[in-house]
Amino acid sequence: MDANVLHQILEIAFQKRVSDLHFEVDNPPIFRGKGVLIRAKMANLTPPDTEFIAATVLEQSGRKLTRDIREHDTSYSLPNGGRFRVSIFRQKGHFGIVMRVIPPHIGTFHELNLPPVLGEIAQAPNGLVLVTGPTGNGKSTTLASMLRFLNEQFSYNIITIEDPIEFLFTSQKSCIIQREVGIDTDSFNSALKACLRMDPDVIMVGEMRDSETIDACIKAAETGHLVFSTLHTQGAVSTINRVVGHFPPEAQEIIRQRLADILVATVSLRLVKDRAGENVLPVVEIMRATTTIQACIREGRLDEIEKHIENGASQYQMQTLDMHLLQLYRQDLINIEDAKRLTHSMDFERKLMFDN
Repeated sequence: MDANVLHQILEIAFQKRVSDLHFEVDNPPIFRGKGVLIRAKMANLTPPDTEFIAATVLEQSGRKLTRDIREHDTSYSLPNGGRFRVSIFRQKGHFGIVMRVIPPHIGTFHELNLPPVLGEIAQAPNGLVLVTGPTGNGKSTTLASMLRFLNEQFSYNIITIEDPIEFLFTSQKSCIIQREVGIDTDSFNSALKACLRMDPDVIMVGEMRDSETIDACIKAAETGHLVFSTLHTQGAVSTINRVVGHFPPEAQEIIRQRLADILVATVSLRLVKDRAGENVLPVVEIMRATTTIQACIREGRLDEIEKHIENGASQYQMQTLDMHLLQLYRQDLINIEDAKRLTHSMDFERKLMFDN
């Protein structure tokens, strides 16, 4: 393995529009395309191969590969501008690398097949917007699209705190400052504290990983800023439970009160193959914090939230995951097997029969 071969493999990833690359000892390079793992027609990688790849990636950010590295997240850029989010790890004593392809173009809501109401949500004067979903289901892409919308439409000071920086922005109507944990700041929490002295209008935190970061995000929203962040949760109810569950039992009632006061919306994402199997489409649950839903959060009546999302669909442009799955199925964009696989509702079959 040398730099030329590595860059050729990475260029193929962009040409083939894959989402991820895997470099692991005793396997050839593996691409993930359209959700499927595809092995490259190359020789299996050796320990020196993966060590070279890890060292090359780290060298770009000014760091040396040492034996004490067990896990490390960073980014990597090609000379032509192609970018990757990189996870370096150890397995069976050897280095492994997974590289997530960062599309060079930040898509609009229309280009990404995202609901236009995201533009309305992004215009909230302050509060907390959470974009959630499993790994690899479009959270970063959706957040980037919302920031693109603000950058093009409004004169804001937007500060992002990321680990690592993924999409690169050019300031347009807004001024965008992008800070990377480990390079520009020590942690999300310390960057958030500093951020409040940097005249922000909008703050984007790459991930709410711990109670300190969650508390700092809530405080920033309480002090009049619009805060965007992500969580690895699968819907509005699990998102609220995750946020509250980060705190000790004696603090959870207060956290529910604070969250109810500042939550603007949760946007929960899953990806599904289209009927032709050629592309993936986002399936989006949207919950907006109406007065009724705020009361549910305050009082812990989370089991009622899905019903209120359904009832507020037309007035507030909210939708459950099942509602969007049914819409995509009605439009003949996805097949019924994939819709059933993604639903987490016990009565999806009944909804489907009623829909027909």
